[in-house]
Amino acid sequence: MSFIEILFIAVGLAMDAFAVSLGAGTIRSNQGYRTTFRLAFHFGLFQFIMPVIGWFLGRQVDVYIQSYDHWIVFILLAYIGGKMIYSGLDTSVQSVRKDDPSKGMNLILLSFATSLDALAVGISFAVLDVNIWYPSFVIGVVTAVICVAGVLIGNKLGAKFGKIMEIFGGAVLIAIGLKILITHLFLQ
Repeated sequence: MSFIEILFIAVGLAMDAFAVSLGAGTIRSNQGYRTTFRLAFHFGLFQFIMPVIGWFLGRQVDVYIQSYDHWIVFILLAYIGGKMIYSGLDTSVQSVRKDDPSKGMNLILLSFATSLDALAVGISFAVLDVNIWYPSFVIGVVTAVICVAGVLIGNKLGAKFGKIMEIFGGAVLIAIGLKILITHLFLQ
């Protein structure tokens, strides 16, 4: 898997965390370096750990699914991307949380929730026999950087672009899944 593919996957996975960081940046009490660091560090850490966990889980079942693994990868990425697009297109009014999303249990739960997609990607990497450490590191670092940008943009522009970025991230994941499927079906 090339660096560009890993980078696109990382950016796609980081969009949930970006949206949360963008929203957190719009809250007046969350405008500062501590908030930015907490969000970036925790989201990046969870995005690093979850693919590793998924990879180890995927290695356990790889022997049983080798003949149709490309379909599993495509379905997982399409499902995750589809959920992100659906969420980005959802126009229902969401309640505004008064709790600080950059502290305590809120931060842990948000970090976990935004990294569940990375768990599925880790399983996909195991199926594709990709060494997990480098991609997980890239995913974690990219997520942390994108979260810093999210908080800073949120401080300046508000939550205007959060949904658009979530839709973009979902489309990227679907495109990567489609590329993997086409590669396995027609080029091997």
